[in-house]
Amino acid sequence: MPSETAPRTAHDLLDAILAPTGEVAPGVLRPAVREHTREAYDALYRTTQVLPAPVLHALAVVTAQWQGSGALAAWHRAQGADPSLAAADAPADPALAALRDHVDLLSVSPALVTQEDQQRLAEAGHDATAVVLISQLVAFESHLQRLVAGLAVLEGLEAPVALEPSRAPRSRGRRAEHGGTTRTGRTRPAAYTREQLQWEPWIAVPAEDELSEAQRDSFASKASTNSVYFRMLSLTPGITRARSALDNAIFLPRDGLPKAERELAAAVTSKVNDCIYCASVHARKAAGFSKREADVDALLAAELGRDGDWIAADLAPLAAAQDPRWGAIATAAAELSRPRPALGPQHVAALRDLGLDEAQIADALCAAGFFAWANRLMLSLGEPSHPDA
Repeated sequence: MPSETAPRTAHDLLDAILAPTGEVAPGVLRPAVREHTREAYDALYRTTQVLPAPVLHALAVVTAQWQGSGALAAWHRAQGADPSLAAADAPADPALAALRDHVDLLSVSPALVTQEDQQRLAEAGHDATAVVLISQLVAFESHLQRLVAGLAVLEGLEAPVALEPSRAPRSRGRRAEHGGTTRTGRTRPAAYTREQLQWEPWIAVPAEDELSEAQRDSFASKASTNSVYFRMLSLTPGITRARSALDNAIFLPRDGLPKAERELAAAVTSKVNDCIYCASVHARKAAGFSKREADVDALLAAELGRDGDWIAADLAPLAAAQDPRWGAIATAAAELSRPRPALGPQHVAALRDLGLDEAQIADALCAAGFFAWANRLMLSLGEPSHPDA
C-alpha cells in the first residue's frame, strides 16, 4: 500500500485509486471521480460475472499491452489473470480465442468493429450479456489507463510502458463505415456534424417492461427507460450504475474547468477515436456552452489521415484553427486519446502557461479519459444513423 507521502510511480497511483482500503488519493483528482472509478472496477472484477475473474483480468492485461500501460498489465497479472490469454499463441479454446480477438480490435481500432465481429462472438457461444461485458471491460480499462497516464504526467511520476503484442488485430486494413445504410435501412452519417443523431444497437436489448429494478436504477441518473442505449448497458447493471455516476462527476460540477472545455475534450477524443455519434453530442454541448459554433465546426471538419489500423498519426489539425487555450486543450486531449497515450510534460506545461491550474487540467484529462470508455461502447455495440423523418 502507498504511504502517506505522495505516490512516487504510476503503480502507486493505480493502487491509490483501486485498492479497496486505499486512503491516499491524488490531490488533483476529484474524490467522486476516484470513488466511482473504483466502484466500476469493483462491479467489473469483484462481483460475479458471466465470465470468470481470471479471464476478465487476462483480457485486461491484453488491453494494457495494446495501450502501453505497464502499471495496469502488472496490476491485473497480480489479481490472478489467466496467463494463457496474454501469451503469444492463440488460446486453444475457440470461445476464449474469439474474446481475445475482439479485445485486440476494440483496444486498438474501436471504429473498425462491425456487426459481423459481434456475430463472431455469438457464434463462439457468448450471449448478449457477455458481449456487453467485454465492451465494458475494454472501455473501462481504456478510461483507467488514461486516468493513470494523465495523472502521472500531471504529477511528474514514472509510468512504465508495456510492449504491445506481436500479432496484428483482425481489423487491420479495414476502413470505418461512414455513409451508406445501417442494418435497419436508415442512413448512416457520412461526416461529422453538430446535428442530433440516433443510435441503433447490434444486439438484443431488453424492452422497457423487461427491466429489473437494478437495471432501471443503473441509468436512472442519465436517461429514461426509452433509451435503447442505456437499456442495453443495463445488461451489466453494476458497471453501468458506477459509470453513470462517474459521467456526472466529471461533466456536471460547476467549479473547475468550464463545462464548454470539458465538452471540447470529449469531442476531440471522439474525433481521435472516430466516433461520429459521440462527437455530435459533445460538439453540440461545447458550442452551446461557449457560443463558439465556428470554432467547434472547425474542429469537426479537421481531416485526420489514418493508417491500416485506422489510427490517426497526425493530430495537429484538431488544434490548427483554435485559439491558444482551446488549441492546447485539444492537443492534450488528443495525445491522451491515442491508442497508446502520448501525453507528455510539454502538453501539460502548455496548459499551465495559459493559466489553467492543476485541478482544471485534471478535469480536461478526466473528460478525455472518460470518452475512451464512452466511444468504445458506442462504436462496438451499434451504429449511428440520421433521425427518422
